[in-house]
Amino acid sequence: MFTQFSKGYYLGRLYVEPHDGEHAVLRRDQHERVNQELYATGEGVERLDSPLVMKLDQQHLSVHGDDGVPEGTLAVPDDLLESTSVENPPELKAVLLAKADRAAQLLQYQADHPGFGT
Repeated sequence: MFTQFSKGYYLGRLYVEPHDGEHAVLRRDQHERVNQELYATGEGVERLDSPLVMKLDQQHLSVHGDDGVPEGTLAVPDDLLESTSVENPPELKAVLLAKADRAAQLLQYQADHPGFGT
């Protein structure tokens, strides 16, 4: 689903559609698989429900798992979707996925600055 892109990101393509929830969401089984493959260290028991950090256009998003999302789809809250270049959803878009160390930095920033990348 994602391939090496740069020192800090993987690149993937997902359909992007509106979502009426508080957070951006990805199908739960895909979310857990990405967490396991790209974020897990292999040491001890690790959570597979931790948020992923994706970048759509210039917007960083904290992405959670949800059973009601179609496979290969990133569902984005309406207010956040308005600030992207998505014009006719669902639209296939390039999406960057932050690597584990970069994601940790961005999630810490989010904790320190509420409202960032919800």
